Amino acid sequence: MKLFSRLSLVFTLLLAGAAIAQQQGQQQQAPQQAAPQSPAGQASPADEPMSPQESQRRRQITQPGNNADVWRNVQSGQPNFTSIPGRETNVLIQPQARFPGQEHRSTAGEAWRLFRNGPVTFYGGWLVILVLAAMAALYFWKGPVRLHEGLSGRKILRFTLNERVIHWSVAISFCILGLSGLIMLFGKYVVLPVIGYTLFAWLTALGKNLHNFVAPFFIVSVLAMIVVYIRDNFPRLYDLKWFAKAWAFFLKSEEVPSGRFNGGEKAWFWLGVIGLSVVVSWSGVILLFPNFDQTRALMQDAWIWHASAALLYIAAALGHIYMGTIGVEHTYENMRHGYADENWAKEHHRYWYDEVKSGRREGAGGAVPAGAPHMKEKS
Repeated sequence: MKLFSRLSLVFTLLLAGAAIAQQQGQQQQAPQQAAPQSPAGQASPADEPMSPQESQRRRQITQPGNNADVWRNVQSGQPNFTSIPGRETNVLIQPQARFPGQEHRSTAGEAWRLFRNGPVTFYGGWLVILVLAAMAALYFWKGPVRLHEGLSGRKILRFTLNERVIHWSVAISFCILGLSGLIMLFGKYVVLPVIGYTLFAWLTALGKNLHNFVAPFFIVSVLAMIVVYIRDNFPRLYDLKWFAKAWAFFLKSEEVPSGRFNGGEKAWFWLGVIGLSVVVSWSGVILLFPNFDQTRALMQDAWIWHASAALLYIAAALGHIYMGTIGVEHTYENMRHGYADENWAKEHHRYWYDEVKSGRREGAGGAVPAGAPHMKEKS
């Protein structure tokens, strides 16, 4: 009985070994059967280019689970079939791209993300910080630019109500856009660790909606500002003298004659109010209305232009705000109430002051409105 059991075990092992050998032989012959030999003088199917579907089918035989061809096709950026209407809906992943400063190519979306979180955030953030630091250092070192003769008590009309309403419309909308934009760009680094996820989510959602709805109002206000203020912002030869002595104005409070607006204000008007406003408005409209069938690449490029110009705009605006508030004594009252003290006008805008006093030009907006502070002549 024991002999019979041992013979049965040996026979079973022999049958199992034969089955395994037969299975391995069939697997080795499978690729050869998939590509049969052609008659002499004819190209075999293996020599002909295979379709992606055939390549994938054969790969599943030789390398089960390897979907490299599928993902290579997806990441190529080439359009494929889709039943969903719309531009680029048949492209799952954008093709390879590389933004300035990047050593390696990657999918366009990843390249944009790296550029956004890299150079734009790093250099833009440091630009804003350095401008704030420079203004603080200048203020605590030298203080504001003060009047040499003090206030005279006599007023001269500098900005009409219409001019002030337009200016404050631009200023307030710009501050809302600037703050909300900074929160969306730097909030996760600066604000999130302080206030936590719940409040930060609420704040960014509020900022995004304010940014979207205030932007059109800002664009219209800037257009109105350009129409109203452009006539007094054309460059004049004496503006070159102002630029040459601007350092003495800031560091020594030295008087530098100018027209209604000095050279720095004119540069701000042409480069900031017009130049940077055009860039942020054009790119902002592309981002604000994606229903115009823009491509993803166009949206990414528009964001780079928008963020870069906006950061430059904010940095320059900080200087303008500084000069119009605490940087130059008694300047804020001009835009707040519309009237400037005669001594202030004479020291900072001597050519404009002389023209108004001599009657060669009317004050801002023409005749002084009823109820305006009385402007006495010098005795």
